[in-house]
Amino acid sequence: MFTELSSILNATPDRFTQGEFILVSDRQSDASFLIHHFLSFYLRAHYSAISQRLGVSLTQAREKSQLIFLEGLKESLSILIPQTPQQEVKLCTSSEILLLAYRGCMSMSSDGGGEEGVEEWGPPVLLVDDVSVLLSLGVSAGAVLDFSHYCRATVCSQLQGNIVTLVRCHGEEAEDDGSDGGSEWLLKGLAHQCSLTLHVQGLPTGYCRDIHGQVEVCWRRRRGDGQHTQKKLFQYKVHNKGASFFAPGTSSAVL
Repeated sequence: MFTELSSILNATPDRFTQGEFILVSDRQSDASFLIHHFLSFYLRAHYSAISQRLGVSLTQAREKSQLIFLEGLKESLSILIPQTPQQEVKLCTSSEILLLAYRGCMSMSSDGGGEEGVEEWGPPVLLVDDVSVLLSLGVSAGAVLDFSHYCRATVCSQLQGNIVTLVRCHGEEAEDDGSDGGSEWLLKGLAHQCSLTLHVQGLPTGYCRDIHGQVEVCWRRRRGDGQHTQKKLFQYKVHNKGASFFAPGTSSAVL
């Protein structure tokens, strides 16, 4: 968990907004370190909820079924490809495939929740890394947006949990031609659904050894008179055990 980033987002494991959809994206850079941040952040939130001031152990969390790793591609392909020669290939739309896979994953994650001795974990957190890979399987961007909508309706609205989704954009920013295709179109669609966006990209000036890139943080909040948007830009450097965030031009490397 990155303390500086938590301060920027005004959230701690003891105090954060529930029912939030967070979108992480990258272009000509790698935003995986932010997925690691949110994974650690929400696990620490659980420890705080049960008054355990402990470090985050992914192995221990998986053993307790607190952290469940689901192979989304495997779940999707199991619907597309028959498991036995006697089974017929199911013909359905991409959105139906994704919905079936999502329902299967949710049923897996809820197994054993009522068993004796199993702790109640509270609202769930769904981390998707990364949803744009579905485009390479022939799933349309529109179907992926349907999938995101189903997840948001169940996890955020119904269960008051949180979602963190990563989408990767390849190459330079493309112009919007209105077509249903590509990661850029998907990014624009997901941005309309989320309440918080963290977009990671390389420095416009090129490679720098001491500054690895920049992240634009965008908050979207609904108020009585409509939706209000606030944006802030930060530069960052990833370390072996964390990351530093600072205002543009304030790094010690350029002072």
